[in-house]
Amino acid sequence: MESVQQILAVLFVLGLLGGTLFWLRGKGMARFTGAGLRRSSGRRMQSLERLPLTPQHSLHLIRVDGKVLLIGVSPGGCSVVDGTNWELSAGSGTVTK
Repeated sequence: MESVQQILAVLFVLGLLGGTLFWLRGKGMARFTGAGLRRSSGRRMQSLERLPLTPQHSLHLIRVDGKVLLIGVSPGGCSVVDGTNWELSAGSGTVTK
């Protein structure tokens, strides 16, 4: 009978942990990538930089398949501010047109 109580206590604690992680994931405070579970085939999209303008507005510099995009984000949605062919300098990590 004592072993059943111990098993139930362990399951209760694991359930609380799982519920907390699920809640944190919903709030955006925890991420699960599953990188160890599957092979990554190379990333096609990468966030280079984020510039917050106000609490609800920001600019994002994103690289997609080698092309660099400047995206504006607001409560009304997202828009591409500049999508010209920018290049990333190999050594310095700076972006140039």
